[in-house]
Amino acid sequence: MLLDARGICSYADFFILCNGESERQVKAITEAVDQAVKEGGGALLRQEGDAASGWVLLDFGDIIAHVFRPQERQYYALEELWSQANLLLRMQ
Repeated sequence: MLLDARGICSYADFFILCNGESERQVKAITEAVDQAVKEGGGALLRQEGDAASGWVLLDFGDIIAHVFRPQERQYYALEELWSQANLLLRMQ
């Protein structure tokens, strides 16, 4: 899920919310997102959490990516927290 948070969030313009079904998938997604941003000329500014915790936050400045396991994504319900953001892309 890609959310446009411009105008409602002071620290980021976009949020990426996604999940992997296992610790291994969360780690692989996290690494793939980081690599794709690097290849595009961006840089990871900060990372919080790890695949074992079920939630990884990748801060690229204007873009924040959240990679969850399903249980953690449901628990934290960031889609609800950022419900005023414009939905730009939803993939299933």
